[in-house]
Amino acid sequence: MAEKILVVEDEPSLQETLIYNLEKQGYSVEAAGDGRAAIEAARRIAPDLIVLDVMLPELDGFEVCKILRKEMTVPILMLTARDNEIDRVVGLEVGADDYLTKPFSMRELMARVKAQLRRTGMLREEMAKLKIPETDSPQEVLTLHNLKINLTRREVLLDDQVLALKPQEYDLLLFFAQHKGQMLSREFILERLWGWDYTGDSRTVDVHVRWLRQKIEKEAGEPTRIVTVRGGGYRFEG
Repeated sequence: MAEKILVVEDEPSLQETLIYNLEKQGYSVEAAGDGRAAIEAARRIAPDLIVLDVMLPELDGFEVCKILRKEMTVPILMLTARDNEIDRVVGLEVGADDYLTKPFSMRELMARVKAQLRRTGMLREEMAKLKIPETDSPQEVLTLHNLKINLTRREVLLDDQVLALKPQEYDLLLFFAQHKGQMLSREFILERLWGWDYTGDSRTVDVHVRWLRQKIEKEAGEPTRIVTVRGGGYRFEG
């Protein structure tokens, strides 16, 4: 079955171009031209990925992203005409997985789309391998001392309190848990979680590790769970 992509773009010519190129790659595409229509469409079709413009009528892309992120873990690729670092940071803070500034080439957009879908597919495969024995509870939970990763709900609890993790923070934590005790290089993490053709660099991993440490470590400046291996990368101690 073709992967479903929701394109949210209010400029008709660009919307048509995106639909044409994505369908040519074999994806099933639905489009919306404003923020409210985007939320309704996402809830209705449960897409595998959302391409979301920032500047939209009704609700802007940041607000749409914030609302949808509370309801679903679908990868969100944001588009903007403003090459502004603050906008990129805001986009990532509200839950976007990637960010592309207009004008962009279709080749770059397709590479980003494929990378996000590949990352999601690989994580599904990793989760399928990480089977927890059946218990009285129908939910699968990975317990690491006072840290619990609920695989069914894609939820993390610390001392039984739910943590507000971004999708990629959750993915990164689960990846660490699956490789507990192993030294993982930044390049290996980047390739497995972001895709080999991701256009960023290994500092992306450092940023997400820093954010994750602030949420799961007792002292983020002196981490005991996600340990830095000098000259190597990171090791998760659990």
